[in-house]
Amino acid sequence: MSLDDTFDFLNTIELESGSLVDRFESFDDAAAWLIGRGVCHSGRGSAALIPPGESDDHALARVRSVRAALRDLAHAVSHGGSPGDASLAEINRAIASRERIELVQSRDGVSVGHSHVGDPLDDALARLAEPLVNEIRAGRSERVRICANDTCRWVFFDESRAGQRRWCDMASCGNRAKAARHRARVKARIAAAEPLPSRA
Repeated sequence: MSLDDTFDFLNTIELESGSLVDRFESFDDAAAWLIGRGVCHSGRGSAALIPPGESDDHALARVRSVRAALRDLAHAVSHGGSPGDASLAEINRAIASRERIELVQSRDGVSVGHSHVGDPLDDALARLAEPLVNEIRAGRSERVRICANDTCRWVFFDESRAGQRRWCDMASCGNRAKAARHRARVKARIAAAEPLPSRA
């Protein structure tokens, strides 16, 4: 998984016209996203991702909980702080569920295989958490950003040379911010140029 996949996962909950919109309204939505991104195998669809007997609502809550914890982490590091203890515990639980690489017997002697610690959903969530954890381990957490547009708040990675990018996309959020600043300056100039009403 790439960091872009991780951020795309975090941005499945977003602001649209000032309202919070969750792209994962059901577990089927979340499973379709995970399978479509290749985070987990399609197998038998969403039912193959969770243990028998686990409800779709519980599985959806697991997905949303890891996503919320990773968003809290991204928000904290983008502001030079620390996430809450509950978020760290949730992320640590997720990454501990990553599949383990192991050596196995083969016809030719030995080969590399893997085993799962948790169920396929645990593994998928661990794979999505891992790229962000790796950026922090590599000392690049200051490049994790939250869009400065208060009606957007997308999580992104600042790959600019100067490392000063403020918006998820200059063509949309950046231009809106520039236009808003321009309108405010024009309004201030007009207000300063208008004569005060006389007190007749």
